[in-house]
Amino acid sequence: MSTRETILDSVRAALGRRRPDPAAIAAEAAALLADPAAIRPALPVPDPVEAFALRVVSPKVGATLERIAALGALPAAVARYLDAHGLPHALALQPDPELRALDWAGYALRDTARPDEAAALGQALWGIAETGTLVFHSGADTAVLNHFLPLHHIAVLQAPRILPYLEDYAALSDPAPRNANLVTGASGTTDIEGSYVRGAHGPRFLHVVLVG
Repeated sequence: MSTRETILDSVRAALGRRRPDPAAIAAEAAALLADPAAIRPALPVPDPVEAFALRVVSPKVGATLERIAALGALPAAVARYLDAHGLPHALALQPDPELRALDWAGYALRDTARPDEAAALGQALWGIAETGTLVFHSGADTAVLNHFLPLHHIAVLQAPRILPYLEDYAALSDPAPRNANLVTGASGTTDIEGSYVRGAHGPRFLHVVLVG
């Protein structure tokens, strides 16, 4: 018996408890996993797309959302957001061929965000309805720092890429990417005197453009 086990047995004895049976614990875990619906929280509405839309603008997530019918309308949607915040039409744009094929006339574009970048735009690989989370994978066409350096993080998400729950994403992420970023709302902290501060560790604003 290891020193750790000896200490834990002493603690259990003092509390009047017995050492748990590993087989019983494994059986309980298997029973829970056999019926995920029994342990998952209910979505606010049955449709994952509508549930994501509600969750991402909820106070806990604190993002903003615009819905467009097709990806071709994205440049105009981004222009509306930039204009509303008094920002120039300049972007760090993810070097995704699908995004770069759009009509960005009138924009100043670059691939990667600078330390003082005002706005960056990237395409999320997945959305998770349960938490209003966006999933980004690293890769040749994804600049990871674009999700963290700009003041305004603009993310485009295709409606068919919205999954109900986190474990639904986990089941699809095989093989695992070298780097996965799960973004739920803008950066925030209450580390200093319990006061909520946005933008402490990353973007202060998150705007989602939902396509479809």
